[in-house]
Formats: sequence, structure tokens, C-alpha cells
Amino acid sequence: MYTQRRFPMKSLLVWTMREIIFFTVFTTIITVLYEVIGIKWLQVPFAPIGLIGTAVAFMVGFQNNAAYDRIWEARKILGGIVNASRTLIINVRDSFYLHRSEANSDERQTLSVITNRHIAWLTALRYAMRTKKAWEADYNPIHNKSKFEYNIPEYKITLAEELELYLSPEEFIKVMEQDNKPNAIISLQSKHLRKLTDEKKFWDFSFLNFQQLLQELTTLQGKAERIKNFPYPKQYGSIGYHFVHIFMWLLPMAIIPAFAQMGGDIALTNPFIGSYFVWLNIPFTVIVIWVFNTMLRVGLAGENPFEGSPNDVPISNISRGITRDILQLIDEEPNSIPDHFENINDIQM
Repeated sequence: MYTQRRFPMKSLLVWTMREIIFFTVFTTIITVLYEVIGIKWLQVPFAPIGLIGTAVAFMVGFQNNAAYDRIWEARKILGGIVNASRTLIINVRDSFYLHRSEANSDERQTLSVITNRHIAWLTALRYAMRTKKAWEADYNPIHNKSKFEYNIPEYKITLAEELELYLSPEEFIKVMEQDNKPNAIISLQSKHLRKLTDEKKFWDFSFLNFQQLLQELTTLQGKAERIKNFPYPKQYGSIGYHFVHIFMWLLPMAIIPAFAQMGGDIALTNPFIGSYFVWLNIPFTVIVIWVFNTMLRVGLAGENPFEGSPNDVPISNISRGITRDILQLIDEEPNSIPDHFENINDIQM
């Protein structure tokens, strides 16, 4: 996700550079055929093109609204995970049944295990969200050198290497055997808290509170998985895509005759400008087509908020922020707290 105040125009032009070049070449070819070669029948009335443009605008607007809803829901889910994670660690830290001085070291060790296990859950969840699906685009800068350079931590370090830092060897083996690794870690967390309660280290009421927080985290995980595993319905996305392209192919054949007619009127007072005025349709046509195409691409880029594009919800940065917060809550040594992920080209991931 871009962190600048506005999406930079330079980046927007680079993002759509291939389309701009294609639109310019296509419009120039149609203009040459009409004006130079004299194929005057290469035109369509402007009225039906205007109607198509109106329908396309509604369709693209609907698609963009739906895509934005998916992005915003994903961001709300991550916000809920932030709040629930902080609350869980604070409650565990302050809910030990006895706070005797001789028990402080055991309590601190237990709190550290629970905190690290929760960090493992955050890690497993963000890796699950970065898993590629068949309907997602490949934005990996490693494979696509023409794209912007940005940092996707999940593509550089394996999940196993990350989880080894936060789980015991026994728990690590058990989690790696499971298909749904975040779910397996939540289950381990629940069993451990139940065991501590049976040992009278927590009140039963505190355990109920922990279970409610784990239930909330599990619910948020399920909501994130729903967005990840259920694509934007392709019948809507495909219709918008094809309608925009039909509009783009027909638009030059409606604008060129209009500019030619205006050029004829201008030639009555200024023959030089009037004779070449038809060529001005090229930049104007390209701008109109570019606007519609860019709106389409914005909607397509927002359909899958976890696919690894620069427009994603920054789950890696949010997860690392939670990690730092909860480690600081348990008074972890500063040199043991991981740094924030590097943001290249003002893009958070």
C-alpha cells in the first residue's frame, strides 16, 4: 500500500505505460486510415458510443465500489486483529492467580511462551494470506522486473524459518504437519491456557475471557480466509472488462469524424489549423480511453487485497507492528524486538 499522501502521477503513468502506447498507436492508425488513405466510412455515430460510455461508467463504478468494499473489510479485519492481540497479551500478563516474588520468573517465562506463540499465529496468518491463488495476478517483483520494486517479506523468508523463532521444537513439528497452520497455533494456545488454569495459575473467569479473545481471533481469521479464498465474481469483472474494451475500440471512430468536422469549420477562418485539426483527436481520444482503462485497472487491482500488489492491505507491516507492540508489553529486551520491515518506494506490504 502506498504511504504517500497521493498516488504519484509518475507511478500512475508508469503503471499504465503499455496501455498508453497501445492507445496512441491504435488511434493514430485509425486517424491515418480516415484522413490520409481516405476510408471515410470508418466512422460510427457519436450518440450510441455515448450511451455505451454511460453504461460502461456505471459498470466500472459498481466494480470499483465492490473492490473497495473488499479492501476496506480486509483492513477492518486487520484492525480487529490488532486490538484483540494487544488485549490478549495484556490480559494474560495481568491475570496470574498469584504474583509471588518466587513465581515471577515462571510467570515471565510462561508469558513469553504465550506471546511468542501468538506472534507465530500472526506470522502463519500473513503467510497464508500471501499464498498465491489461481485467480490472482502475479505482482512478484522478483519475477516481473518491469514492476515497481517493493519488499514482500513472505517471498524472501520461508514460513518454517519464521515459525522456528517463536515455537518450541515439538510445537513447530506439530504445526507444520497441519494444513491450516494458524488454526493449529490457536488450538495450541487454547490448550496451554486451559492447562495453566487447571494448575490454578489463572482464575476460571480469566480463562473464559481468554477463550472469548481466542474466539474473536479465530473469527477474524475466518473472515480474512473468506476474502482470500473467494474471488470477486468473475461474471461481474469480465463484463466490465469486455464492455470497457468494446468502448475503447469504438471511441476513435466516433471522435475522429467530429474533429474532422470541426477542422472544416475552422478552415473557413484559419486554413492551416483547420487542415490539421483532425490530428488533435489523438491526444484527446487517448486521454478518454486512458481514464476508462485506468478506472478499470484500479478496480481489478483492488479485487484481491492480499495478493501481493502495491495496492494490498499491508498485512506484513501491520503484523510486525503488532509483534513489536506485544513484545514491548511484556518488557522484552529492545535488542530482541524485530525492526519494522523496510518500505521500498513508499510501499507498505
